[in-house]
Amino acid sequence: MELTINGEVKVLVESKLTVVQLLSSENVKSPDMVSVQLNGEFVERAKFSETTIKSGDELDFLYFMGGGR
Repeated sequence: MELTINGEVKVLVESKLTVVQLLSSENVKSPDMVSVQLNGEFVERAKFSETTIKSGDELDFLYFMGGGR
């Protein structure tokens, strides 16, 4: 399966993955703190385990940082 993850094309052996499985296989740090966009749409965290990814999908893993003065 070919995916674009954070702008980088990757070829994965798996033919079917959920968002949770992809976060694990990509060794995403702090997966409980990441937001995921799938083809330009945010995926609700509650649906990570049921949202399947298919070849050609584009994903972005986004971390929102707080801070400032």
